[in-house]
Amino acid sequence: MSDRIVLEAMLLDGTHGVYEEEQLSTQPFEVDVELSLNLQPAGISDDLALTIDYSRVYDVCRQIVESTRFNLIEALAEAIAQELLAGFPADEVTVRIRKPTVKLSGPFRSAGVEIRRRRTA
Repeated sequence: MSDRIVLEAMLLDGTHGVYEEEQLSTQPFEVDVELSLNLQPAGISDDLALTIDYSRVYDVCRQIVESTRFNLIEALAEAIAQELLAGFPADEVTVRIRKPTVKLSGPFRSAGVEIRRRRTA
């Protein structure tokens, strides 16, 4: 499916990480979500009921990032993907999470993960 709804660079605060300092105070996370589905019916009809309301997608992502805690951003991405597939009629979901303030031994923009999950029959 080539049609996608894209939410890019949602800036959310969470306490995800392996190290104690990451778990005690919030840090920023950048979250991108792509939902694949046929957008032609909504495009032809101009009817929100025939697509996915991206304000609801944003709220789901925000709730997961801000109210749960995971050691790994892989687990955070998986939780978001599973919740989006369960709650919306997308055939496939791509979730990217970037952690821009993680401390490494040299300069970099961010560390992150990308996962892609498909709806199973």
